[in-house]
Amino acid sequence: MKNLNATLSVLHSEGAHWRKSTYSGGNDDCVELAITQGHIGVRDSKRPDLTYASFTAPAWREFVSAIAAGALT
Repeated sequence: MKNLNATLSVLHSEGAHWRKSTYSGGNDDCVELAITQGHIGVRDSKRPDLTYASFTAPAWREFVSAIAAGALT
């Protein structure tokens, strides 16, 4: 948990620029991403005040590749 807290602090203290997915379709049911210092933060756009998931760049690439390959359906 120590590493996770450090990552969350980095994203928060860096004033990360959050952006919505281009697949959101204009509604509020989507995710937002922030990228900073090799970490990717993912949060619910409806509740930006809540905590968010954080990935290292390699873990994010692996996750996206697994989705694209249909491995997580």
